[in-house]
Amino acid sequence: WNGPMGVFEIDKFAAGTKAVMNAVVAATAAGAVSVIGGGDTASAVEKFGAKERISHVSTGGGASLELLEGKILPGVAALSEK
Repeated sequence: WNGPMGVFEIDKFAAGTKAVMNAVVAATAAGAVSVIGGGDTASAVEKFGAKERISHVSTGGGASLELLEGKILPGVAALSEK
């Protein structure tokens, strides 16, 4: 999951983000490996107390997606060459 569904910082707009978060938490509890990416998404699961119920939390949103796509990340490639 990459990116909150709305302005989760304002309670009246947080329902979509909470619903996605709850679905990810439920899938994780059922045995799935869950990965969330992006600083805002990480902040949301922290705010709603679900961080410990997610398999992996990354603050690298776009970079996380590119890594999962199999793309070479420039910073990782530079470190790997040394």
